[in-house]
Amino acid sequence: MEKTLAPEDLRAIIVSIELLRSNQNNLEQFNSNEFIQLATSSGLKVEHHIFSKQKIVSANHFLSKGKTDELKNLVESEKIKLVVLDCELSPSQERNLEKLLSARVLDRTGLILDIFAARAQSDIGKLQVELAQLSFLSTRLVRGWSHLERQKGGIGLRGPGETQLETDRRLIGNRIKQLKKRLDKQHNQKNLNRYSRKKNNNRLVALVGYTNAGKTSLFNLLTKGGLEAEDKLFATLDTTTRRANFKLKTIDTVLFSDTVGFISNLPAKLVESFKATLDDLTSADLLIHVIDASDSNRDYKIKEVDIILKDLGVTSIPQIRALNKVDLIENEDIWPVNNLHPEHKISSETGEGLEELKELISERLFGNLLSGWVEFSPIQASVRSKLFDSGCIIEEKIDANGKYQSLVSISQSMINEFEGLEIFNDLRPVSP
Repeated sequence: MEKTLAPEDLRAIIVSIELLRSNQNNLEQFNSNEFIQLATSSGLKVEHHIFSKQKIVSANHFLSKGKTDELKNLVESEKIKLVVLDCELSPSQERNLEKLLSARVLDRTGLILDIFAARAQSDIGKLQVELAQLSFLSTRLVRGWSHLERQKGGIGLRGPGETQLETDRRLIGNRIKQLKKRLDKQHNQKNLNRYSRKKNNNRLVALVGYTNAGKTSLFNLLTKGGLEAEDKLFATLDTTTRRANFKLKTIDTVLFSDTVGFISNLPAKLVESFKATLDDLTSADLLIHVIDASDSNRDYKIKEVDIILKDLGVTSIPQIRALNKVDLIENEDIWPVNNLHPEHKISSETGEGLEELKELISERLFGNLLSGWVEFSPIQASVRSKLFDSGCIIEEKIDANGKYQSLVSISQSMINEFEGLEIFNDLRPVSP
């Protein structure tokens, strides 16, 4: 039932719509470029890209009369089978346009759903995509089966009392219930996993941000996750969690989670359908908001991500803004300044700023670092061993009495794990 694109339908006309009442020319240009990226990312061959500037929205076709006539002529002359509009069409507007143009019509939500269907890999990802597709499709069923009408009387003509349209709606409704039940089961399993993680003192750091900001590349550097990082929108749809591959000066296990990228005007149906995935964010101990610092529309994308994070109710979770792709920037005066969240410049390509980011992550998760010399007695060998395993011992020597003198750098939370051993009393905060 899902709207998939056949190979012969890949030639398409893209329609960008600018409502003149918005008076945001720069933003409209950004949305237009982003929509082209979405179209090409889905595998479409964009034959024409046309613009529609209008003050009002037509109730019948969304587009104005003049623009629909122009579009119809272009579809007929070029023999185009698919038209994609950068807006959210009502079911009636979509049907009217398809009838007028004699071509398939997709809106922004339909295009994103098609991309998601092609990219989902995990079982839960596929379930979420199917749920979103069916929820989208359920409002677009039309009476195309009048010849099979079953609401008739008389001997031999009585049926179950519903039309084919009603049957389709009932079947889709039943499938949606099944999907939600299976997703609830997955959601409960994730809750058990989160409970187990909390019980074992594991910490979770979730990477969030606009699509194509470089989250997966940074994730690979922090975890050696080996995920494929591609320069296209929605390259990552399934959440992946891996253990950190560096020492954070703590005995706790630190996990990093790579999440689906956000996008402007993300359809509400997708947010609801991907609840099981996005719920991972609510249990995170720290968010790293990855930002493409080289993007000219960076500030707008930051605001869009902040809006989605607010809608998800995770704004109270500590956050670090990682300004990625600094190797592509020459002007140092364009950096954003944010008083709410610390910012750090990095490059997932060159590794610039990565070690400093790791230190910042450790500080945000476990508190300030303390440093100094400590002396271990023979009965404290297990404490010394844990410090070695956690990378907290920087230098070590043996004194004349055969005791270990160790220079340590340790987080306050880890000291608390040792129940405030007196050997740590003389440690001092590490200067930033």
